[in-house]
Amino acid sequence: MRKPKPHFSACRYVGTGNDGWVSDCHPAGSSPSAPRHRPWVDGHVHLVGNGRKGSGCWIRMTGWHRMMGGMMSRMLGLSVHFDHEDFDDMYVAKLVDDIRASPLDHALLLAQDEVYRPDGSRRDFGSFHVPNDYLFAVCGKHREFLPAVSIHPARRDALEELDRCLALGARALKLLPNCLDVDCSSPGHDRFWETMAAAGLPMLAHTGGEMTVPVANKRYQDPRTLRRPLEIGVKVIAAHAASRSGLFDPDYFDVLVQMMCDFPNLYADTSGLNTPIRSAALKKILRCDLHDRFLHGSDFPVPVGTIYARWRGLIDRETQKRAARTANLIERDLHLKQAVGFDESHFTRIWDVLRPVVDDAFE
Repeated sequence: MRKPKPHFSACRYVGTGNDGWVSDCHPAGSSPSAPRHRPWVDGHVHLVGNGRKGSGCWIRMTGWHRMMGGMMSRMLGLSVHFDHEDFDDMYVAKLVDDIRASPLDHALLLAQDEVYRPDGSRRDFGSFHVPNDYLFAVCGKHREFLPAVSIHPARRDALEELDRCLALGARALKLLPNCLDVDCSSPGHDRFWETMAAAGLPMLAHTGGEMTVPVANKRYQDPRTLRRPLEIGVKVIAAHAASRSGLFDPDYFDVLVQMMCDFPNLYADTSGLNTPIRSAALKKILRCDLHDRFLHGSDFPVPVGTIYARWRGLIDRETQKRAARTANLIERDLHLKQAVGFDESHFTRIWDVLRPVVDDAFE
C-alpha cells in the first residue's frame, strides 16, 4: 500500500491541460505511513424506509421520482415495492447481504432529516425521511454499518440533537443542502459547525445537481456555499465531487479542486459516478493531482451502470461485461472503481476523516 500524499501548506490551482489536472502544491512535511490492513468502507450508502412497521421513516414520491424509486427497487432485486409493509426489513436485509458478499467490511449508513425553514419550522417538502433513532437501531444490530446522522441546523433543537447523536456514537453528519434548503453560510449556524468541528464530526454534503429527490434550493448545490463550515474547521466531504447530474447542470469540479487547494479539511467522494452524466468526473479525478483526497462511495441504492466508464474510455468491453454480470450493486461499483484505476487506499481513506470512536481497534 502506498503512503498518502503529504499535507500542503499552499496550493494554487492551475487548471486542465492535455496531461490532466495540475496543481502547484508545496509539501509542508511528510505524513506518516497509512495504517496497514484497514477495513474497506463504502462511504455513501442510503438507509431508506416507509415506516409501515414503526421505523419512523416515510417515503413520498410522485411523478418522475416515483418512477425512479420503483426502478431502484427492481434493480436491487427486491420482490416488493417501496410502499410494501415489509419493505424496511427487506431493504436492510438486502443491504447487509450485499456488504457481506462484497470485498467491503463496512458501509457509512446515512439518515435523512426533514426540510426546515430558517425560523426552525418544518416544511411539508421532500420525498423521504429517515430519523436518526432508526439509523442507530439498524447500526446497533449490524456492525457492518457506521452511523451518519442527519440534522438540519435550522431545527430549533439542532444543538441538542447534535449532542445526543454524538453521545450515541455518530461517525459523520449527512446533509443535502440543496434538497433540505440548508444555507450553510448562515451565521446562525455557526454554533452548530463549531460543535461539529470540536467533536471531529465530518459533514458529508451533497454537491452538484440532483435528479433522484426534489430540490428545494438550487443555489445550495454550489460547493462554495460550504466555505463557512470549512473556515470554522469542519471536515467536509463533497459528495459526488460536485459533478453534473443532468445535461444542463453546472459542472462545479473546477471550483471544487480550487477549494480543496484552499482548504486541507475538504475532501470529496466518488459516489454516483457510474451514471450517465456524472461519469465524466471519473477521468478528471484520476488525473487530478489531489486524487488522494477523494473517498470511495457508491450512493446505494442509485443504479450502477457499467457502460459509462467504457464510453469514457476507462475500461474495455470485456471488463464492462464482467461488471454487468455482477448483480450486487455495491460490489459492481467497487469493481468498476478498481478497474478504472482507483487503488486500495481509495477504499480505506475515509478512516482519516470519520469521527473516531473507542472501538476502532484497527486505528
